[in-house]
Amino acid sequence: MAEDAPIVPAMKRTDSTFEEIPIIDLQNIQNTDPAVRRALADEVRDACINVGFFYVKNHTIPQSTIHDAVSAGKRFFSLPLDTKATLDIHKTGNFKGYTALLGENTNPENRGDLHEGFDLGWEEFSGEGRTAEEDGVMGGGNVWPKGLPGFREASLEYYHAAVNLGKMLFPLFALALNLPETFFDDKTTKPAAIMRLLYYPPQTGAVDARVEGIGAHTDYECFTILWQDKVQALQVLNAAGRWIDAVPIPGTLVINIGDQFARWSNDVFKSTVHRAVNRSGVERYSIPLFFGSDYNVRLEPFPGCVTEDNPAKYEVVTAGDYVKSRLEATYKNH
Repeated sequence: MAEDAPIVPAMKRTDSTFEEIPIIDLQNIQNTDPAVRRALADEVRDACINVGFFYVKNHTIPQSTIHDAVSAGKRFFSLPLDTKATLDIHKTGNFKGYTALLGENTNPENRGDLHEGFDLGWEEFSGEGRTAEEDGVMGGGNVWPKGLPGFREASLEYYHAAVNLGKMLFPLFALALNLPETFFDDKTTKPAAIMRLLYYPPQTGAVDARVEGIGAHTDYECFTILWQDKVQALQVLNAAGRWIDAVPIPGTLVINIGDQFARWSNDVFKSTVHRAVNRSGVERYSIPLFFGSDYNVRLEPFPGCVTEDNPAKYEVVTAGDYVKSRLEATYKNH
């Protein structure tokens, strides 16, 4: 780390705790005017340091692409359990495929997560996936259901649209950390993005407080791009220990910082605890895309993020080893 690296401004969080999640307009995300980009990056920095979550509008993903992916997910989750179980995520070494109800447990204090999921990673439309040589411990292709026309295409269409948005966000995160806009280019050459189609059944009747849609956790990668439907379930934990509703806002996506950025920035960027609790009495669907760096990248602190007042907090590991270890803990004994 360079000794003369500039200290990241506003490293200390504000004294007040957040009560709502900011909305950032991305209409200028491709604007090349340095002043415009700096202003947008300042908004991003404030949200990343003080909240760890923000909404984005004018986010570039077409509504038709979202609609088709959600419809594909609904068709998949309506399949018989025996059919979905042939793609069980425990059968793959790279955590791709189907997760049944209570099939994972993100909060060790809970009894399980009340959702179904389908996980996929990078794949070209031609069918070319990733090899172990490319992704190390997380290498391997996707698994797809048979007899469900259009499911793979709709899922990948959304996946690539969300990855493209993520690629446009990385330069803003770099600017927010007082790094060159191109800082992440050589660290995201093979975007290690994992997408999930999620279905939350209604949680009705007698409620076990230790069964939630997804238990309290932080995400594992750099940041998450989340589409959520109109059913309120997502909650974010503020510094006062109070759960703040991430109310669905039409036309927006939710972005939140994950552990890779927290480790990389030595906790300058905040990986905020959150959960999903669907006690609405109706079904809920969401699509998170977890965007990480290449799996072989070492998560060493960014220049300017380690100081006398903020000494290094984390052991340096590769992104792939970190993500795999967290996934193994999540699916352990399920």
